[in-house]
Amino acid sequence: MNDREDSGDPRNRYEELRQNPDTPYYDQATGGWGSLRGIASVLADQKPSAGAMRTLMRQNKPGGHMCTSCAWTKPAEPHLFEFCENGAKATIWDLTLGRCTPDFFAEHTVAELRGWSDHDLEETGRLTHPMRYDHASDRYVETTWDEAFEGIGAGLKALDPKGTVFYMSGKGSLETAYLYALFGRLYGHNNLPDSSNMCHETTSVGLKKVTGSPVGTCILSDFDHCDLILFFGQNTGSNSPRFLHTLQECKERGCKIITFNPIRERGLVEFANPQSPVQMTTGPTTTISDLYLQVRPGGDVAAIAGVIKRVLELEAMQGGVLDRAFIDENTKGFDELATRLGEVSWEEIERESGLRRAELEVVADLYARSEKVIGIYGMGLTQHVHGWLNIGMLVNLLLLRGNIGREGAGISPVRGHSNVQGQRTVGISEKPELVPLDKLKDLYGFEPPRETGRTTVEVAEGVLDGSVKGFVSLGGNFARAIPDNRRIEAAWQRLELNVQIATKLNRSHLFPGKASWLLPCLVRAEEDLQATGPQAVSMEDSLSMIHGSLGKRKPASPHLRSEVAIVAGIAKATVPPNPKVRWDDWVGDYGLIRDAIEATYPDKFSDFNRRLFTPGGFYKGNAARDRTWKTESGKAEFTAPKVLSSLGQAPEGEELTLVTLRSNDQFNTTIYGFRDRLRGLDGPRDVLLVNPEEMARRGLSEGQRVTVECAVADGTERKVAGLKVVPYDLPDACVAAYYPEANPLIPVGYHDELSKTPAYKGVPVRIRTDGATP
Repeated sequence: MNDREDSGDPRNRYEELRQNPDTPYYDQATGGWGSLRGIASVLADQKPSAGAMRTLMRQNKPGGHMCTSCAWTKPAEPHLFEFCENGAKATIWDLTLGRCTPDFFAEHTVAELRGWSDHDLEETGRLTHPMRYDHASDRYVETTWDEAFEGIGAGLKALDPKGTVFYMSGKGSLETAYLYALFGRLYGHNNLPDSSNMCHETTSVGLKKVTGSPVGTCILSDFDHCDLILFFGQNTGSNSPRFLHTLQECKERGCKIITFNPIRERGLVEFANPQSPVQMTTGPTTTISDLYLQVRPGGDVAAIAGVIKRVLELEAMQGGVLDRAFIDENTKGFDELATRLGEVSWEEIERESGLRRAELEVVADLYARSEKVIGIYGMGLTQHVHGWLNIGMLVNLLLLRGNIGREGAGISPVRGHSNVQGQRTVGISEKPELVPLDKLKDLYGFEPPRETGRTTVEVAEGVLDGSVKGFVSLGGNFARAIPDNRRIEAAWQRLELNVQIATKLNRSHLFPGKASWLLPCLVRAEEDLQATGPQAVSMEDSLSMIHGSLGKRKPASPHLRSEVAIVAGIAKATVPPNPKVRWDDWVGDYGLIRDAIEATYPDKFSDFNRRLFTPGGFYKGNAARDRTWKTESGKAEFTAPKVLSSLGQAPEGEELTLVTLRSNDQFNTTIYGFRDRLRGLDGPRDVLLVNPEEMARRGLSEGQRVTVECAVADGTERKVAGLKVVPYDLPDACVAAYYPEANPLIPVGYHDELSKTPAYKGVPVRIRTDGATP
C-alpha cells in the first residue's frame, strides 16, 4: 500500500487504493447500522431520562434545541432525524440519569479521583450542587450559590486582573459569551481565550491575513452548485457526521471529491445514509472520495504546491486556465507565487508530500476543468507550526480560478465545537483589535483595557511560571486539553483562585488552587426558566449562520443555574455597580442581551430577536464572500511559500512525526466509550499506530509495549510509556496516538507561528523499546 508503483495511469490505481487489509480497518460504510448501534451503546450505558428521544427529535430543528456537539450548519428543511451519531451521544451524555452529588464527593478525595480515567470521571453523572474545595479533607464540600459568588468575587478583587484568565469552551451560547467578555473587560483584562485557541485559531489569524475574513466564505447552498470539493485534514465521519448528508447530495449530482489526509478515514470513503430505507437494506452505499491521497503529516504545503505548479504549467501550455481578470482586480502577490513555485522541483514536492507527481497532476487537471470549487479543511491543517501556511496555500489554489466570493465556490473550515466560532463574533477574544472597544465604551460608560490578552498557550505558560494567579473556566476541560498537560498539572495547585463552571466532573477539577469552586450549570437541552419565563439562547455555526435554541427537558437538579446566571452572579460580586450594566435584567430576559449584542454589532445582528428562529438560521454576512478584502493591501493575498512543509521540525534519523487523533467514541476530551469503530479499533486507548513497513524497519512487533519520547530539543524530557504497538495504514515516518492521552508529548511552546495554536498534528518523536511499562 505504501510502496506504490509508477506504472500505468494513476487514475486507474485510485480505484484500488483501499485500506491495507493487513491492518485493522472498518469494512462497512460510515453511518448505516453501525451508527445506530453506536448510539444504542451510549443509551444503554447512560440510561437517560424517558424524554431523551423526544429531545433528539427536536434537535437541530427550528424552534428546537441546537446540538452541543459539532458546529456543522442546520438546514432550513431538516430531516426527520436531524442528529448524527456523535450529536446523539452528546445529548444522551448530557441527559444521563447519573448524578454526581455531594455524597459522592464525601466518599472520594480529590487525590483518589486523579487516578480515575476521563471516561469514569464523567460517568459519575451530572453535577448537582455548587461545591467548594476543602484543603483539610482534600474533598469538595457543598456550598450555597451566595457563598460561592461572594467568595469568588472577593478572590477576584484581591487579584491583579492582568494575572487572571477567563476561559470559555465552545459550548456556551452567544448570550453567555457576550456577558462573559463584557465582564472580563469591566474587570480589567483581555485574557479571554477560548477553545478555538487549541484548534482553529490558525484559521482566525491565517485566513484573515489572506482574505480579510477570520471565517470561511461558504454557505450551505454553495454545496448545491460546486463541481469539485478538495478535502484536507478533517475527519467528517466522526467529528461532523451530518455533513455527510451534504456530501452525499453533492456526489449524487456529479460533484467530484478529492481527499488529502494521512489516515484513510471511513467517513470520507463510503457512507450509508441511516435515513434512507434503501441504503439501510439492500441499496448501494455512496462512495464519497473519488481520489484519496494519504499525504505525509506536514506535507499539505508541498501537495498544494504541486497542484498549483501543474495548473501554472497548463496555463503556459494552453492558456485560459487562470482567471486573469479576477487575479488582476482582486489579488496581490501572484507573480511572487509563480516565481517561487518555478524554483521548486518536483523531486522536492514528492519528498515533502509523500505523494507522486502523477497523482498531483491528476488533481490539478481536474481542478483546471472544474468551474466551481470548494476547499474544506480541519485541524489537520491548523495544528502545525506552519499551519498558517497550509491555509495560505489552499487559498492560493482557490484564487487562481476565482473560487472565492461566488456561488458554489469558496473556502470552508469545519469547526469542531458548536459555538466556538460565534463566541469570537461577540467578543471572546484576547485580541483587542477584533473587538469594538469604542462601542463598548459608549454603551457601558467605562474604559475597556487595550492590552493584548493571553492565548491558551500563554495561559499554560503563565500557570507554569506563576504569572497567572486566577483562572475561571466556563465549561471545557482546559487542564486536560492543553499541550504539556502532565508537566503543568502540579502548577495548577499554586493558583490563588480556580473556578470551574461545568456539567460533569472532569480532570481539570482535580487540581484545585488555594481557593477553588465547582459550579454546576444547565445543559442546552434543559429548560432555562428565568423571571420572564423560559429562555432561548443562540449560537453561530461554522457557515456563519445564527440559530436559536430552546431547551425543554427538566433540569438534572433544582440547584443548577444557567451559564448566564452564573456569569452575572460572579460579575455582580466582583465589579462595581454600573447603571448601564444591567446584570439582573439580562438574567431575567435573554432578549435584552440580544438587544445589547445587536447594539454592539449592528452589521451582523440587526433584528436579532425577530430573526432568532429563522429556519436554517440567519446569515451574519462575510465581506470576503462579497469580494471585499479587509486585508492590509485591500486585496486577497497570494502567499509565496518559503518552506514546503508545515512541520516545525522534520523527523531525522530514527525520529517520526506524531499525529494525535480523536476516536469515534469521543468528543474533545469526553470519552463516551472505548471503541474507535470507524478505524476498526477496539479496547483501551493506550495505543501507538505504526504502519507495518515502519514496524519491520524498527524491529517492532504487534502488541509490544513501547515508550514514546518527544524529540523537540528544548531541555525538557517528555515521554509517555506503556503504549501498545498496533499496525495501521499510515504513511511512512509517522505514528499516531490518541488525544488527550498523547498531550504530554506536545511541548507548550511548539505551536503555529502566527496564532500559537498547539501543533498537535505534527510533533517529532522517538520510540524506545526499553523501560516501557508492560
